[in-house]
Amino acid sequence: MVNQVFNALRFLYVELYKMPFTIGNIPRPKKEKQLPVVLSQEEVVKILDAVENLKHKTLLMLIYSAGLRVGEAVRLKIEDIDSQRRLIYLKGAKGKKDRYTILSDVALGSLRKYYKEYKPKDYLFEGAEGRRHLSERSVQNVFGRAVKAAGIRKQVTVHSLRHSFATHLLESGVDLRYIQELLGHSSSKTTEIYTHVSQKALGKIVSPLDTAVSP
Repeated sequence: MVNQVFNALRFLYVELYKMPFTIGNIPRPKKEKQLPVVLSQEEVVKILDAVENLKHKTLLMLIYSAGLRVGEAVRLKIEDIDSQRRLIYLKGAKGKKDRYTILSDVALGSLRKYYKEYKPKDYLFEGAEGRRHLSERSVQNVFGRAVKAAGIRKQVTVHSLRHSFATHLLESGVDLRYIQELLGHSSSKTTEIYTHVSQKALGKIVSPLDTAVSP
């Protein structure tokens, strides 16, 4: 509420009346720092198994296995898949940056089956009714139905697959700098959030109750 009033006053002074905005020393609330919700590998498999449509399953596989944003995944083109080098090329991703990320062998196998059946011509995941590519909303809807069918009670979105990709890599021992590159983060501080949800370190801590009482 404070931020809304502050911004409204600034707009009134600066934009409408062309006057200097000199109000200072107003305490502004800090943004809440929420940790990402992460799925376990078993939960990811349950969600993928709940998707029967080959196109949708392949798309969700790529998002999780490569740490893609939804917008990046639906805009993939056929030439962006480098099956020989096991890489996915993302051109003009967030921040107008190009990057490469990994291409999973399992995802590639599903991708080959999908390509053989659907025969896309430009965008890898073409939309219905003449649309150039599948819409992000469609992917969110597919994911939501799969989560429900899999019996997952966590509050997750498709972006949670990207969070899970990063966390699972960290837990498997991949250096944070490489994860930063795969995700396309400009700052390492953005990637460091996954250290707060990883079980790699937290899982080694023994609760004082377990040392005080025998199970």
